[in-house]
Amino acid sequence: MNYQCTLLAVRDMERSKRFYCDLLGMTVTADFGANVTLSDRIALQTFDTWKSFIQREENSITLGHNSTELYFEESNMDGFLARLAETPGIEYVHTPQEHAWGQRVVRFYDPDRHIIEVGENMGMVVKRFLNSGLSAEQTAKRMDVPVEYVQSCVEGLF
Repeated sequence: MNYQCTLLAVRDMERSKRFYCDLLGMTVTADFGANVTLSDRIALQTFDTWKSFIQREENSITLGHNSTELYFEESNMDGFLARLAETPGIEYVHTPQEHAWGQRVVRFYDPDRHIIEVGENMGMVVKRFLNSGLSAEQTAKRMDVPVEYVQSCVEGLF
């Protein structure tokens, strides 16, 4: 068995395609009208066809239930946050914050109230701490990760 992708029910396919492609940089890899695959990772399905597939009434399907999210990582977090701030109609779950381990994240809703998290690429967190003058050992302690993890990130960055 192979996991293929995550499917999201959406009310407005064109609006959802624009959101995922324009803001999150995904590309349409298959478009069948009522079903669209983005970057071979996410499938969008029109709400009406989704409810018929699962044989449920519309009132039994809850969008925006706040129990799952799609997680993305971004190497240029400052640039993404600026782009996000300029995007009309964004509803935040929470504004940008920094977790205890140093990763900056923001959570917001897509047009159908699915939660999207964009987190700073962990290698960039390592780079940011090293560039601030912390040693690999201090960075590992600050991030609560093994020093080998920090070293593996360094190898991937430089």
